[in-house]
Amino acid sequence: MYRIVRKEALKPTVILYEIEAPMVAKKAEPGQFIILRVDENGERIPITIHDYDREKGTVTIIVQTVGATTENPSFELNSALLSRCKVFVMHSLDAPALESIIERAESLLQRKLPLAPEARATLIELAGGDGRYLINLMESVFDLCKPDETLDTPALLKIVQQRAPVYDKDREGHYNLISALHKSLRGSDTDAALYWAARMLQGGEDPLYLLRRLTRFAMEDISLADPAALQMAIAAWDTYERLGSPEGELAIAELVIYLGCAPKSNSAYTAWGAARKAAREYGSLMPPAHILNAPTKLMKELGYGKNYAYDHDAPDAFSGQNYFPDKMPRRQFYKPPERGFEREINKRLAYWDKLRRQRAEEDSGSSGTRRSRKKPPAPEEQAPS
Repeated sequence: MYRIVRKEALKPTVILYEIEAPMVAKKAEPGQFIILRVDENGERIPITIHDYDREKGTVTIIVQTVGATTENPSFELNSALLSRCKVFVMHSLDAPALESIIERAESLLQRKLPLAPEARATLIELAGGDGRYLINLMESVFDLCKPDETLDTPALLKIVQQRAPVYDKDREGHYNLISALHKSLRGSDTDAALYWAARMLQGGEDPLYLLRRLTRFAMEDISLADPAALQMAIAAWDTYERLGSPEGELAIAELVIYLGCAPKSNSAYTAWGAARKAAREYGSLMPPAHILNAPTKLMKELGYGKNYAYDHDAPDAFSGQNYFPDKMPRRQFYKPPERGFEREINKRLAYWDKLRRQRAEEDSGSSGTRRSRKKPPAPEEQAPS
């Protein structure tokens, strides 16, 4: 690796470097093509020597820093090299820009494009924002159209090939479309979700990848607000594996519709994240002794299982005892919203919280042994089914 002594921008895209490289300077000649490791990560960069100074032990190089790619550079270049680049994003051409290309071609050839107005609009749509592809389409029309013939849309589609969907299964397009599908479902926009799912399948995406992501969505973004969503996802997955394409793709469409229309909740997802965080914070605490099994005499003498209340013997099958570690405060990880089936779950949680407080009040004056309880009179709030 060589040290950069001087850096000078000759133009916005042309940079001059003076590099300390004594061994290279001894043998350097102007115009010589060499490879130096000039990047802090040891990147091998091919350069041409512009000048050299054998006494100082330096060589001067000029680097042209313009490049073009159809890929997202953040996927293709390492961060050290990307930090030295100025990235310009080239967007797809809009309809007016494509129309101007047609007009320039007509002016150059001194000939109107032989298309009816609706066919001209169809040609622009077929280009999909790609000027080069539009030129290829125009060449086909000019070459194959008979003299004094004007093509309508059906005639145009017979002589030009429709462009393949713009989609790459392992790069940015792949992640952009699955993100669009996921967020459309989360926003309960079923029609948009169907569109993005169709785009992915027509682009050649593996249907099993799509089903895996939809199953994940059923767990993360619908969850217990509609427990049937996960069952629907597994059924669609199984159906597709049995039928394959194209018949099995209807099962994917039905799943997308079901997930888009289902009530949304991420309460289980956030509860699990909070529980994992608490497990890291209190990862060395023992369970409370009263809920430990005591298969040996020594364990019984140590208090394992002492004063454990068997919930089925308690009124309402609920003892209200503590199940958290003794040195850990009680936490509420699961906080369901008032949506879908979780409305019913909220009623159950509220009912058990009420019973837990009642049991705590009943035991507040006891001497450490749980008293036998009789079932209390029917409360105003009955236990939900």
